[in-house]
Amino acid sequence: MRVIRLITLYMALALGANASLAADVAELDALREGDMRKLILHTEPKEVTQAEFFLADDGGTATLGDYKGKVVLLNFWATWCAPCRKEMPQIAELQEEFGGDKFEVLTLATGRNSPTGIQKFFDENGIENLPRHQDPKQAVAREMGIIGLPITILLNSEGQEIARLIGDAEWNSDSAKAIIAKLIE
Repeated sequence: MRVIRLITLYMALALGANASLAADVAELDALREGDMRKLILHTEPKEVTQAEFFLADDGGTATLGDYKGKVVLLNFWATWCAPCRKEMPQIAELQEEFGGDKFEVLTLATGRNSPTGIQKFFDENGIENLPRHQDPKQAVAREMGIIGLPITILLNSEGQEIARLIGDAEWNSDSAKAIIAKLIE
């Protein structure tokens, strides 16, 4: 009898969580306008890789799991990527406006991007508030199914992928800002 009660309770909690997730996806979907229509919202959060990448400042390593507790906008890019050049200042704008305890932009230069080239790219585009982390052997990119650049992924505060946008977008648009604001409320 006790097992039946526990199963019933588990099922109720699971169904409630799924209903809540569906409501969250519907609310985010309603905010998608312009380029944000390309944002693919997942009906179920997806686990992410725990492959290591290199930190810019101290030469150490980190994983996406190190960012749990915050909503993360993870941007895969490269110094040679023309659309990346266009959108990086817009992504920096999101970090400026929303960055803090609840939200962080994480930029990950994937493939062959020298630290000097990355710094030059940031200098030429006036980027001062974003990290210059690297995924030189594309371990994170490969395990995350990155097929081109740029690709931007939204992670929830549990460190799971909840949305993905392939290609560039206007990340400083009202729609993008409304989506970020909704995720961190």
